[in-house]
Amino acid sequence: MRKTLIPAASGDEFPTRERVLITERLNADSVPEVSLADCRVAPGITTELHCLSVAEWYVIFEGTGMMQVGELEPFEVGPGDSVEIPPGVSQRITNTGSADLRLQCVCMPRFTPDCYQSLEE
Repeated sequence: MRKTLIPAASGDEFPTRERVLITERLNADSVPEVSLADCRVAPGITTELHCLSVAEWYVIFEGTGMMQVGELEPFEVGPGDSVEIPPGVSQRITNTGSADLRLQCVCMPRFTPDCYQSLEE
């Protein structure tokens, strides 16, 4: 049986090149199956077009945005919406509101920096 308690992450919010502020909640070597982070996108900001090598879900809990996933037409998202982003599919989100867009990102398996590929370079 593996360890039941995973010690808390620092809880510090940090900026990313993606133009998102991240607070990691669960991202540990001991739990390679999943990671969880709180994300904040400022009003008017569009995140960097990118893809991940892992599956990702956005769970929107505050604010409004316009989501772009792969070849789909961009679509509106708001509180309570969840968006599935398959591995290797391009993605970005724009905060279309006047307040912060807040969401949780769930990655399976867990996110590591080598999972990220910018599509703007």
